[in-house]
Amino acid sequence: MAAQTGSQAVERASALLGLIVESGAPRTFSSLVDELGLAKSTTSRLLQALERSRLVYRDRTGAFRPGALFSLHAARPSALHDLSELARPTMEHLSELSRETVNLAVPRGGQLVSIDQVDSCYLVGATNWVGVDVPAHCTASGKVLYAYGALPRPTGQLERRTAHSPVDRAQLEHALVEVRRRGWAASLDELEIGLTAVAAPVRTVDGSVVAAVSVSGPTSRINDYGITRLGDVLVAELRGLSALLGHQPGRKEGFA
Repeated sequence: MAAQTGSQAVERASALLGLIVESGAPRTFSSLVDELGLAKSTTSRLLQALERSRLVYRDRTGAFRPGALFSLHAARPSALHDLSELARPTMEHLSELSRETVNLAVPRGGQLVSIDQVDSCYLVGATNWVGVDVPAHCTASGKVLYAYGALPRPTGQLERRTAHSPVDRAQLEHALVEVRRRGWAASLDELEIGLTAVAAPVRTVDGSVVAAVSVSGPTSRINDYGITRLGDVLVAELRGLSALLGHQPGRKEGFA
């Protein structure tokens, strides 16, 4: 009986924590009681235990938010590894569908960083982009992160890698509006002549964009596949990855 009581307490505490983390907004004590249907005394006792463990904390208004342990984990290098592990099956599936190179990129220190890659099945186009420093405004992933506020807008003169690079700020801003309208970004011959990429966002619980996944390859092959078709495939596939991070379709999504 004691084991059942202990298991029940763990399940209830997990349900409470799940509500607080997945809500994307502070939760009041009364809203937690109403949604779970627990007694106020039970809810209070469980929340106190979660607070002691730094899994939740009460803000100045008395509402409950995810605790310091979540922030500590997110700040560690291992968090990127966890994201890569979580994204890997989706990336491999995208590579199977497109037969091209798939990359996972995140914002770090105001820069675009590629942290994982699934290689193309072709010899041409199998460049390893992990850790390579590239100007974000010339990339599809960079445009995604700019468009949704995950990366601060670039300052100073924009680097021109090719004649197609978006070095005019008005041109770049227009491109970002288009990214938000259709849900994906493209880079056609902007980083290198003959290289095209399409990318879409990865979202977390509150709808914020935390990463971008891109498919890239020779412009001729990407055009043959269809840029719009590839963008729609990315958006559809990444909904599932975002759901693993707690994002719920239909939740209000913020952007810059």
